[in-house]
Amino acid sequence: METFRNLLDPFPSQQSTFAANVDAIYYFIFWLSTFFFVIIVAMMCYFVVKYRRVEGQEPEKSPSHNTPLEVTWSVVPGILVLGIFWWGFTGYVDMRSPPAETYDINVTAQMWSWQFKYGTGAVDAELHVPVGTPVRLIMQSKDVIHSLFVPVFRVKQDVVPGRYSGLWFEAKEVGKFELFCTEYCGQKHSDMITKVVVHATDEANVTDEVPQTFDKWLEVASDPLEGGRIPLEQAGEKVIGMFGCLQCHSIDGSNKVGPSFKGHFGQQVQTRDGSVLMDENYIRESILEPNAKIRQGYDPKMPSFKGSMKDEWIDAVIAYIKSIQ
Repeated sequence: METFRNLLDPFPSQQSTFAANVDAIYYFIFWLSTFFFVIIVAMMCYFVVKYRRVEGQEPEKSPSHNTPLEVTWSVVPGILVLGIFWWGFTGYVDMRSPPAETYDINVTAQMWSWQFKYGTGAVDAELHVPVGTPVRLIMQSKDVIHSLFVPVFRVKQDVVPGRYSGLWFEAKEVGKFELFCTEYCGQKHSDMITKVVVHATDEANVTDEVPQTFDKWLEVASDPLEGGRIPLEQAGEKVIGMFGCLQCHSIDGSNKVGPSFKGHFGQQVQTRDGSVLMDENYIRESILEPNAKIRQGYDPKMPSFKGSMKDEWIDAVIAYIKSIQ
């Protein structure tokens, strides 16, 4: 029964103001096509049987044309096509025309992570938005073409190097939803997945899944050190999460796209040009100038975080790396 229900309604839940209209036009085209497919195939089978060749019976003379019939099969499909075009065009214009008042978030795509920047200075590897508020994403890529896709919102937009692209949406419900890159962007393309976290705008509507309001989350994310009220290594763990560092680096000693954070601090590590002591200076240089000393056995894939990771945040990252050795 569940399988049959999924066949009839294969899409994820509708979590944006666009989603219902997108699904409606898809289902209208699908069932309209199914209706005419069944009619045409049924009539074809009927005529094959009715006008089959019979021994001793000669073909009758058939008419060369039928004006009412030809007008009908030209006008009716024409009206349907124009109606579908108008429905889809007005929906597309709505999706491409953000309202005057939106909450703007800058998005940077790079192999193989997302980075979301807020006006308060907050940075995160997950997209956090307030519920019931039009949100506009201003997107750019640092390397190759990516594509941001949120299935429950029914929004998708390519992110192209060297130019800004954008999309907007309004989330309907509090929750956590998947966000994918849908443009093949290299070896770890399938790992370029993160979450959209939709926050309540008041305490009365927070949930167990998303326990903070958007303003509260923004306040904490804007200052991962929480004014010095938490240990520096704990703040460093938060910064690593904000920048999505664990997409490429592990904390258990295993190798990923980049070397592990664990097991190397205080030791000589091999680089393409020799060796270097992995100390505070090397970590800082690797964050700001990642191609200065590339570790042996790894490709120069890491982007620079100069200008986006504050000095005190780098201090916290160093403290965290030292704490897990």
